[in-house]
Amino acid sequence: MIWNPKAECMDEEKRKKIQLKRLQNTVKRAYENVPYYHKKFNELGIEPEDIESLEDIKKLPFTTKQDLREAYPFGMFAVPDDDIIEVHTSSGTTGKPTVSGYTQADIDLWSEVMARALTMAGATKKDRIQNCYGYGLFTGGLGIHYGAQRIGATVIPISAGNTKRQIEIMQDFETTILTCTPSYALYLAEVLQKENVEIDNLKLKAGVFGAEMWTEEMRDAIEERLGLVALNIYGLTEIIGPGVAMECHEKNGLHIFEDHFYPEIINPETLENLPPGKKGELVLTTLTREAMPIIRFRTRDITTLRKGKCPCGRTLIRMDRITGRSDDMLKIRGVIVFPSQIEEALLKIDGLEPHYQIVVTRPKYLDELEVQVEASPALFSDEVKHVEEAKKMIEEHLQREIGLRVNVTLVEPESLPRSEGKAIRVIDKRKF
Repeated sequence: MIWNPKAECMDEEKRKKIQLKRLQNTVKRAYENVPYYHKKFNELGIEPEDIESLEDIKKLPFTTKQDLREAYPFGMFAVPDDDIIEVHTSSGTTGKPTVSGYTQADIDLWSEVMARALTMAGATKKDRIQNCYGYGLFTGGLGIHYGAQRIGATVIPISAGNTKRQIEIMQDFETTILTCTPSYALYLAEVLQKENVEIDNLKLKAGVFGAEMWTEEMRDAIEERLGLVALNIYGLTEIIGPGVAMECHEKNGLHIFEDHFYPEIINPETLENLPPGKKGELVLTTLTREAMPIIRFRTRDITTLRKGKCPCGRTLIRMDRITGRSDDMLKIRGVIVFPSQIEEALLKIDGLEPHYQIVVTRPKYLDELEVQVEASPALFSDEVKHVEEAKKMIEEHLQREIGLRVNVTLVEPESLPRSEGKAIRVIDKRKF
């Protein structure tokens, strides 16, 4: 099913004409109404009229999270305060949060792209969507909520937490679609097993999981334990929230709704644009945001763009699963490692639970990487000799996969912290 075939299956050349017109409008509005962009354009000697083709986007300045923080709270808004009907923020865990403002037109846009996304997961008016993303300043909960309402599906706005209650609701209300972070989906599966709830007795058919990086191996674990199709959703508070891109049932990349969000891939070191098929940092420009037009936002997410019609019928450009970030990758003894690489390697090994934590230390002069991973009850209750053999085998496997010596600590089942939101996978104790 396709929510908006006219937009999602549009001919590429026709879409480019729409993108250019919308880009030109966005640049003009940003220049005239946002002091940050007015100043940046003047510093670069650029005027809105200089954007004559989509290629000319390269002339425009990048926007970073730091730029948005410095404009806190409302310095990036392009409309009068009276036109803002809703605000959201990022977590602000590394400083001032970034603020995102919405007019009614922006809420309508958000509802539209989220309706497209949920339809990719199979949502219809007949579905009951259990929304376990947090409501409030975080964009996840309300983004899903608006899209579900646009479709006409029944929303169960349960938010995060109270896991036993989640499972009770899942059974009593006959939930068909689950939305949450992938790490919380695994925790729900764990509690289901403890409560002796058979997945065959549930009505779940699909899950929409995002807000954190996850791997194909984690997808396999979620699908097996919850008996549903696990699909990936992508979004950022700075751009709109969830609904920038979504995976269809073909599972061959996330369709970017590029009639509203223009994507580029750049080399994060040289800032040069890369062609489709090359891995680099994703850069996004809003084409229709009213309250807060954002130009060339550096997401720091590492991915690849791919063109071509999907077997599902959509012609939208696709992005690969995020494999890491250009600003939070780990550099250990000169080797660059992404947490997702470690997760992927771990989940290939039988006898391990999909719960782990990466601890980086520098006891003297060299970095040390410890991976704490939960063993299955059977493995952990085995003889000490066999546990030690398993530990050594895992260390050797990780070294082959990531090219780095790793210290593995097998911990008891259910001993690592669980998360109802974004899982904390990396603890970096180094003092730089």
